[in-house]
Amino acid sequence: MSEALAVVETAGTDTSVPAASGARQFWRRLRAQRAALVAAAVVALLVLTALAAPLLTALEGQDPTTYHPTLIDSARGGVPIGSLGGVSADHWLGVEPQTGRDMFARLVYGARVSLGVSLGATVVQILIGVAMGVAAGLGNRWVDLVLSRVTDIFISMPLMIMALALLAIVPAGFPRPVLVALIISLVAGWATLAKMVRAQTLALKNLDYVSASRLSGWSTWRTAVRELLPGLAAPVITYAALLIPSNISAEAALSFLGVGVQPPTPSWGQMLTSADVWYQAAPQYLLLPALALFVTVSALTVLGDGVRVALDPRAASRLRVGTGRKREARAQAAVPGGEPRKEERP
Repeated sequence: MSEALAVVETAGTDTSVPAASGARQFWRRLRAQRAALVAAAVVALLVLTALAAPLLTALEGQDPTTYHPTLIDSARGGVPIGSLGGVSADHWLGVEPQTGRDMFARLVYGARVSLGVSLGATVVQILIGVAMGVAAGLGNRWVDLVLSRVTDIFISMPLMIMALALLAIVPAGFPRPVLVALIISLVAGWATLAKMVRAQTLALKNLDYVSASRLSGWSTWRTAVRELLPGLAAPVITYAALLIPSNISAEAALSFLGVGVQPPTPSWGQMLTSADVWYQAAPQYLLLPALALFVTVSALTVLGDGVRVALDPRAASRLRVGTGRKREARAQAAVPGGEPRKEERP
């Protein structure tokens, strides 16, 4: 028995070769999905744009907060002077109505806020969800009951109503992007992840190598870190990839309602709030942030779905993007030992 436990313990700790092999298989399956690769390129471009926002605005020679009253027509209510909202060599995407602030600078700095809030919220959601799910799955009956009921309460909470209530009582001096990220992460997202992790933990803890580690005297914490977390990595990564676009939408909705990121800090949702009365006089003021949100959420959704399919090759894409018969055959052939399905002739 001791020799068997030693073998199981050695197999559980030496994960270098399977990890490398699994990574290669993951990238091979992901490369077989062209839509996911295009989405990954778009996401990478958006992240680079957000990180390089100071450099890009310096190249343009503008910043997101400076007013340019000479570039708007006060006689017409503040409409930008010139075609396409005042597009020029100095203002690549034109200027805002009424204020004359540079649209390009506000868009790229708004990307920093939207992506930063969503990524920060996703990290907190993963930490809370994994901790609650593993604790419920490995705990005794009472621990599981209490944590499951707490999770059910948070699942039933309406995000917008709770966020509006919490944002109303927090002091105005608290950094608003950090506050929005915390509220989104604490109110929504993590509870569903906790349910999923709990179910996966209950299935994994009955496997032989996990039972052997517990019988060998390992603590619950060591068993969770060394044996359970590697098995939970695939579903958690998949869920995290799909959480990011929903968090971006939540931040934009809160900013659109006027309780999210406050001026002068630029945010795509905040820009949409200010643009609701300018869609006829200055349509670019509404279309540019809306297009940025649409492209970002769509790219992250397609990439998340591609990651899910790459981690679980038996699953089909829910979006039906890039999953024709030929692409499915290539993805199946990328799995070692897999054979492409024969096409059915009518």
